Amino acid sequence: MSSQKTGGPHYSPFTAGGGLIFISGQLPLRPGRDTSLAEAPFRAQAEQALRNLENVLADAGSGLAQVIKTTVYLRDIGDWDELDALYGTFFGATRPSRSVVPTGPLHFGFRIEIEAIALPGGEATA
Repeated sequence: MSSQKTGGPHYSPFTAGGGLIFISGQLPLRPGRDTSLAEAPFRAQAEQALRNLENVLADAGSGLAQVIKTTVYLRDIGDWDELDALYGTFFGATRPSRSVVPTGPLHFGFRIEIEAIALPGGEATA
């Protein structure tokens, strides 16, 4: 198993093993500025979390077209419709498997967290 450690001291933004890349849960934080969007509307939080996911995939040598599974944690399942529309636009034709889990409160008051499993960069999903 290989690991890229660029995040907090106790976890990695991604790890790779068994031919897969595992992306840790991405929150609506602006990278480099560590700016929380906890007070922002849901759409802004979801867009930032998805952009963060895309950035970590790139760091791992992968991309959106290689994502095979996502898990999305929502503080409020009432955000489902907005998430679904944004997610569809973001992933387009890739259409990875997905689970959406209503959780109640998330860290730091966020409304969304998303994690993913992807193939290495050169492999396309079916």
